[in-house]
Amino acid sequence: MLKWGYAFAAAGVATLSTTPAHSYESSSAVAMPGLFIGTAAAAPPPGIYRFDRASTLQSNIAGPVTKVIGDNTGLQVGAITHGFVFVPGWTFLGATYDAAIAVPLQMQSVGSPVNVQSSGMYNTYIAPFELSWKLGDSGFFAKVGLGMYVPDGTQTGIAKLSNVGDPYWTFIPQLSLSYLKNGWNLTANLYNEMNTANSVTGYTTGDIFHVDLTATKQIDKWTIGPVAYYVGQVTGDKSSGFYNYKILNANRYDRVAVGALLGYDFGPAQVQVWATEQVYTATSGATSGGPINLSSVPNGFSVAATLRYRVWAPDQETTPSEKRPFFIK
Repeated sequence: MLKWGYAFAAAGVATLSTTPAHSYESSSAVAMPGLFIGTAAAAPPPGIYRFDRASTLQSNIAGPVTKVIGDNTGLQVGAITHGFVFVPGWTFLGATYDAAIAVPLQMQSVGSPVNVQSSGMYNTYIAPFELSWKLGDSGFFAKVGLGMYVPDGTQTGIAKLSNVGDPYWTFIPQLSLSYLKNGWNLTANLYNEMNTANSVTGYTTGDIFHVDLTATKQIDKWTIGPVAYYVGQVTGDKSSGFYNYKILNANRYDRVAVGALLGYDFGPAQVQVWATEQVYTATSGATSGGPINLSSVPNGFSVAATLRYRVWAPDQETTPSEKRPFFIK
């Protein structure tokens, strides 16, 4: 759960735009693309669960901006995320209720000629509710939820954008559909990022839509299968007088990635690793460079590894029928 965007330093593009001398707003996704890969729409048994995730993005900046900065400007992001999922055993409208919280710590680096490095705590992620329905004995599950990124991350600079934190809220409604039977986890997670305006600059990044796909099979204690994601900006940015009403990094983009997942169930804990490579990237719409198109988007591969374990459970034992596929945020 982290921001996989980036910010251009003014030193890299100041001669090409009319923006003040500070880092740009990011039009990239706040949530990590593929955030819900490997998860399912079924709620886990009652208890409190801890999860720890290590993730990285290794990429180059792509898009029309490469005509200015070249094809080899690297973007690297690394993060460690710690969080909890709470399943109190409550039901509402026939659905099982759960909630989650996570705190990501992040480092990111953009190479020459931009040369930006930053590290700190990214915005806390809170999901105050998720509701999961089991649809009879069909093997199908459905889940709806609402998550949000709170603007409490590390913020520095005149626009509060020179570090990894963002000075605005991001709300994320989510719909998950799963088929979970005979060891199969066939899941589609759909979620949309809706951002408030930057509290300093007034700039608002447009809505960003995600689709995370999982098609895995459990064989004994192993889980394996293909995964994929799509992420794209589906509404335009709203600029402000702070930037002379220019659109910054991009106004639209699309990213598609495919890969694979491998997991193992140790009993008290479960481990899951997935990796994806982008196979399609497109971006357009930046106006900050005047006649020069500065639209940009990361293009590369991502890897995430997650450890999950239950830290508290009710007195009753969990029966085998209660086991659910990996659900970590």
